[in-house]
Amino acid sequence: MGDRDASPEARRGPPPPRVQLARAKVNLALHITGQRADGYHLLDSLVVFPAIGDVLLAEPADRLHLTIEGPFGTELKDEDPDSNLVLRAVRALAKRLDMAEPAFHLRLTKRLPVASGIGGGSADAAAALRLMALHIGVDVPEAVLADIAAGLGADVPVCLSQSARRMRGIGEELSPVPKLPQLGLVLVNPRQKVATPDVFKALQTRNNAALPDLPDDFSEAFSSSDMLLDYLSKARNDLEAPAISICPAIGEVLTTLKADPRISLARMSGSGATCFALCAAAEVQGLVSDLSRGHPGWWVAGSPALQA
Repeated sequence: MGDRDASPEARRGPPPPRVQLARAKVNLALHITGQRADGYHLLDSLVVFPAIGDVLLAEPADRLHLTIEGPFGTELKDEDPDSNLVLRAVRALAKRLDMAEPAFHLRLTKRLPVASGIGGGSADAAAALRLMALHIGVDVPEAVLADIAAGLGADVPVCLSQSARRMRGIGEELSPVPKLPQLGLVLVNPRQKVATPDVFKALQTRNNAALPDLPDDFSEAFSSSDMLLDYLSKARNDLEAPAISICPAIGEVLTTLKADPRISLARMSGSGATCFALCAAAEVQGLVSDLSRGHPGWWVAGSPALQA
């Protein structure tokens, strides 16, 4: 039976998904390269988006409203709902398109620690933009979404695509990176918050060298993982030392990770306090289990790939 015999509903295909995974943004390297006159810091960073994140669900409703739940949802209970980046993103999109607020109940399941250096709020806002763009009945150009994202925060544009990128400027200059090799990633947070302004205030040097030039490709050869690890060994996170001076627990996490022979590289992400460990994909499950059992006060999550 040809496609012309199908019903209009069938020809349109399945409805767009009502759920988005807001993946954590992990800085494999983060160099602070300067500071603008307006106070914004310049950076050069390699970011990835493993299959670890919050979940945003959209359900038709009589009005736009947001419910926050999940392991870290209570940490946002005192926040003004209207100030949440998810609602701000939806309203910014509606305003840009000169539309009424879309009538949806948005349910955000917070599985990422709050204010933890892995872009949780930015990822949630980007997920809201993607989700609403699918459901408002209007084709939204990617350039429009990117412009709205930039107005919401420096990390929101890179979270739109959830693809590995090199970030420069204040986060608005995005460029693709070579295909990354298969490596597992484990995230660890000591469940202590670190305020980003405090970390930058403790930063001693703001005019640091940029990242080393990226290779043309990380080949699929046996040595591809070693190539990436060698590249990252020549990079750093310039915010790691100041963050540890404020929150010594970050240093304890890194000491534990670096002592484990299964881990090839450990470093802090963003302004902390979340740290990441790179390992063979087959080691992720065992590491998550061992770290969770050995440090029950820590938050631990793993992904079998840097880029899912």
